[in-house]
Amino acid sequence: MKNIGFLSFGHWTPHPTSATQSAADVLLQSIELAQAAEELGADGAYFRVHHFARQLASPFPLLAAAGAKTSRIELGTGVIDMRYENPMYMVEDAGSADLIAGGRLQLGISRGSPEQVVDGWRHFGYRSAEDDPSGGQAARQKTELLLQLLEGRGFAEPNPRPMFPNPPGLLRLEPHSEGLRRRIWWGAASDATARWAAQHGMNLMSSTLKSDETGEPFHVQQARQIGAFREEWAAQDHGFEPRVSVSRSIFAIVDDRDRRYFLGSGDRDDQFASIDGMRAVFGRSYAAEPDELIEELAQDEAVAEADTLLLTVPNQLGVAYNAHVLESILTHVAPALGWR
Repeated sequence: MKNIGFLSFGHWTPHPTSATQSAADVLLQSIELAQAAEELGADGAYFRVHHFARQLASPFPLLAAAGAKTSRIELGTGVIDMRYENPMYMVEDAGSADLIAGGRLQLGISRGSPEQVVDGWRHFGYRSAEDDPSGGQAARQKTELLLQLLEGRGFAEPNPRPMFPNPPGLLRLEPHSEGLRRRIWWGAASDATARWAAQHGMNLMSSTLKSDETGEPFHVQQARQIGAFREEWAAQDHGFEPRVSVSRSIFAIVDDRDRRYFLGSGDRDDQFASIDGMRAVFGRSYAAEPDELIEELAQDEAVAEADTLLLTVPNQLGVAYNAHVLESILTHVAPALGWR
């Protein structure tokens, strides 16, 4: 059995063929798709975060709104770039959104992906050390502070003459959402960062690309990364079982619309390239009739290892079609693979 959800990059473009021609279109349709996915029996609605782009950016208003409009489905990010974040304010935003959603947030965070602009986080007023030009170290330091704050322990000395009465002792950030600390995921690009996530008690979120560390097929390297994460987790004492997600582009071709959009479009081979100074391997996509998809996905070692599968969706094709994409996988593929 697997948790199956969608991952939307939230693209919008003012073009006649796009169902999302504005930021408002994307935001409102994202909420509608979360509702549709819940009705179909999917388990998660996840959203990518990109700055300086015609895509979803600030995630917490969207997560809060989706939380208010749904009742069961998990709501998450994949991922928030911590270089851009103020951990203090993020804890307040995340706590508020999680309480609105009734404790259903699953927050994927990381150092982030290549940006639309040069050193975009610097425009947000943040700096990194001279020996940390990419901001990776700064992102990890902010993450460690975020995790500490999410524990909910008091750390700030109260004003002796406060405007409102205080509880006794040092004060914490409010609102505090109990349990959110265990629902933080780290988007790991390498085996080393997967181990780092395990050391810090975060779930593992692995995408459709990773650092090429052996030259092997993507799914083999990703499965090894998952193994490294779980091995490190077993050496820790976090008091709960971790989760692992992978994302895939998977399209079951069941009608003429699918054939028009995706027949013959699946990348049947992995791709190797340099990205952001890193030698990376990009996983293949899947687009085929259900019987063929079932055979191909049964060979994907990383999908087999993960407990959560996030299906990347073409959000510019509209809510109705993306609901169809999810329903096709849930109905025609997942049962045959034992995911449902």
